[in-house]
Amino acid sequence: MNVLNKLTRHTENSERSLQNTHVNNVKWLSFPYIIWMSGFILVPLVLIIFYGLTNKENGFTFDNITLISDPINRQALFLALKLSLFSTAICLLLAYPLAIILNKTKMKSNSFIVLILILPMWMNFLLRTIAWQNILEKKGVINNILAFFHLPALNIINTPTAIILGMVYNFLPFMVLPIYNVLIKIDKDVVNAARDLGANNRQTFMKIIFPLSLPGVISGITMVFVPSLTTFVISTILGGSKIILIGNVIEQQFRLGNWHTGSGLSLVLMIFILFSMAILSKYDKESEGSNLW
Repeated sequence: MNVLNKLTRHTENSERSLQNTHVNNVKWLSFPYIIWMSGFILVPLVLIIFYGLTNKENGFTFDNITLISDPINRQALFLALKLSLFSTAICLLLAYPLAIILNKTKMKSNSFIVLILILPMWMNFLLRTIAWQNILEKKGVINNILAFFHLPALNIINTPTAIILGMVYNFLPFMVLPIYNVLIKIDKDVVNAARDLGANNRQTFMKIIFPLSLPGVISGITMVFVPSLTTFVISTILGGSKIILIGNVIEQQFRLGNWHTGSGLSLVLMIFILFSMAILSKYDKESEGSNLW
């Protein structure tokens, strides 16, 4: 009996030793990521906060943040919010049905469609946006096709519509993939059980499928809204100099060497982003804790 107890203790000690070794190995594996995160995320963030809350004499001030009340900056911020909300809503309306279609297709067709969806993402972001400029310009592809059929030309380039099209095209995969990844994990037995209990397609979708897919929807909205709100490349190329978003204002300030002003406006934009993400996160947690029925 004593021998058995000793063997049991030895086995337990060996398991603890192996677990501690595994934990230590995992910590060492995360060390390069900690260095990368510190160098490329934390340090730039600290610099933005420092420049945003100081003046040229390194004195503490809120003047850089209050510059958002300037009519030009305020108008650029509201326009950026408006266009980013529009593009996020359009992406959601397009992405959810597409994710459902992908979920219902066969495996081979499914993989092919997903490949087509993410294939443009392998191309440089700037090149994709310039391609849309060539498509939408006055003598671009769309207007050449319309001219061939003797139809009136469309004046889309350098308008908010062109910017929204560019946002939707560039950020649509970021909405589709999170929703699709959640839909494929929904247990088919749960859906079949709802239908066996008498629920029609609309009730099944509203009571089962959509609530279970909300984490993917929330993730997709965040991944589309944030880059849409902060973008300046799309508005510069497709909007020209006629449409100025808050991202363009911040980019211009940094280009002119006004780091304090650019950082202050960046902090305001960061507050809007964090506030929207907090609301979405709270809504996501409430949906997870609620009863599906």
